[in-house]
Amino acid sequence: MADDIVSNERLARGDATLPELLRAHACTRGDQVALREKNHGVWQGTTWAGYEAAARHVALGLMKLGLVRGDRVIIAAEDVPAWFFVDLGAQMLGVQVVGIYPTNPWPEVQYIARHCQAKVAITGDQEQTDKVLDAMKEGEGLPFLAHVFCVDMKGLRRYEPGRPHSFETLLELGRQLEAEDPLAAQRLDASIASLQPDDVNILVYTSGTTGPPKGAMLTHRNFVYGAHAYASARGMLGKRFESVCYLPLCHVAERSYSTVMHLLTGGCVNFAESIDTVSTNIREIAPSFFLGVPRIWEKLQQNFEFRMKDSGRIPLAIFRKGMQRGRVLSDRRAWAGGHAGWIDRLEFGFWYALLYRNMQRHMGLNRSHTRMCGGASVSPETLRFFDIIGLPVGQGYGLTECGGLAFVQLPDRPNVAGSCGVPLPGTEWKLGPDNEVFVRSPGVFKGYLFDDKGTQDVLDAEGWLATGDIVEVRPDGEIAVVDRKKAIIITSGGKNIAPSEIENALKDSPFVREAIVVGEGKKFLGGLIQIDFDTVGRWAGERGLQYTTYKSLAGLPEVHELVQGVVDAVNARFARVENVRRFVIFEKELDHDDGELTATQKVRRGLINQKFARELAQIYGGSA
Repeated sequence: MADDIVSNERLARGDATLPELLRAHACTRGDQVALREKNHGVWQGTTWAGYEAAARHVALGLMKLGLVRGDRVIIAAEDVPAWFFVDLGAQMLGVQVVGIYPTNPWPEVQYIARHCQAKVAITGDQEQTDKVLDAMKEGEGLPFLAHVFCVDMKGLRRYEPGRPHSFETLLELGRQLEAEDPLAAQRLDASIASLQPDDVNILVYTSGTTGPPKGAMLTHRNFVYGAHAYASARGMLGKRFESVCYLPLCHVAERSYSTVMHLLTGGCVNFAESIDTVSTNIREIAPSFFLGVPRIWEKLQQNFEFRMKDSGRIPLAIFRKGMQRGRVLSDRRAWAGGHAGWIDRLEFGFWYALLYRNMQRHMGLNRSHTRMCGGASVSPETLRFFDIIGLPVGQGYGLTECGGLAFVQLPDRPNVAGSCGVPLPGTEWKLGPDNEVFVRSPGVFKGYLFDDKGTQDVLDAEGWLATGDIVEVRPDGEIAVVDRKKAIIITSGGKNIAPSEIENALKDSPFVREAIVVGEGKKFLGGLIQIDFDTVGRWAGERGLQYTTYKSLAGLPEVHELVQGVVDAVNARFARVENVRRFVIFEKELDHDDGELTATQKVRRGLINQKFARELAQIYGGSA
């Protein structure tokens, strides 16, 4: 652990910088593997000493280019080791790092790079390079951006010389400066030593569900405090840490766990080959820690259930019986506060030996000691599935502006679906008049870049952060998020309705990929539904229904009846005023490139009336 050199007391307060933690590991476990990626089918590793050396060469290269403390670099790349090298290398100089989602189109790249006044861009491949070059040429361009370096230069041979340079060129600049100037390494060491925990080191641009993205200024303390508090609360300190890095590193969650938690524990981060190979890579690696967004957990469950349907009559019967009995045992554990009697433990052991152990191994989670779901609400049935097979998934609550996490479910308490746990050690919280939750902690950010008004709107003089989330407090003291304050629907009858609870209930169905509940100022609620192409396609195939594309599948009358059944079942669970009276199935899948989703796959609610006017007319035309 990092407290081999940096004391645990300092880490608990967040009194450390990320480059300091990297140096600590390079000194104490320099020959151990820190990072692994798959090249040509073979996992290849980088040691802690190699990690620090590459980061130092990046820092010296940026120094040679003239960058100084307070400057900014952008990284537009998939998850690769070079991301880490640039991230930590820039921070060694006090240069702030801005990540850009690989899915962002060039206008969004331009907006962020121009807004933060980035001087250097690091791109992952030809696609990301083209976006940056387009952003430099189009409109008012990027007047501050002087250099572009690309990690994977395939396809770029015929580009204008120097646009871009290879990432290796940046490393070579650092090596040249080190050789030419004997004092350069000393200046870099002095820079690292002068860094303060409250220095801004990372900018995370919010996803922009209700407006233009804002650049949240986060400090070393914000990240170190949050990651250490989470690891301490979950009992992870001192345990083996091995993770799979697959979510975008520009997102605060992946940054917190793959970068910062890694620097705290001294474990190993493995880079998934792509988002499509995550399931395969998990089985190859068998991580000890796994952070999954709801879609990943749902896919793991669905893939296994589909596999079992094709496994034969006897294995399928064993699976169904094991899940049936497991549900009973799961219920009893919940009633008993997370504990089970010896008879239940004996029965669980039987089903573990017969079924659950193989299920865990098939998913690659048999060695995991900590599993977390973050990013959005997850289906309670998905959480129940993993609890049944002995892999309880913890939930938490946080946002970019508080370093990613403020509340977490603890391992010695039952993981109640929908709850977000208790506050992290050192986090204060309170409720506003409308049950909006406010938090104050060492994880709360410094504000938004170049946006004093935006900062004042969410952060008061005493350090309280207005989260914008409405919550309820459960009897066990945990909180549960009701909805975003701005998302609350007020019908024409004056009823306040939180759409997310209804939307999540609809998405509990494996046939529904996305659900948007509408009805602001209307007499009744409507629903905009995106079917799950894979599961509905399998359902249609089993019934001999013909289709070729998502649009043709969504247009089948039988599919409309299928979704109607889902809607009817959900309506039965809610009061009549909360019922979805009419719905429309989208003719296409929602897409980030079309402006319907943010880079984190959240619906841009501020654009619903504009983007879905035709669908809304189908629901409310003449009857609103």
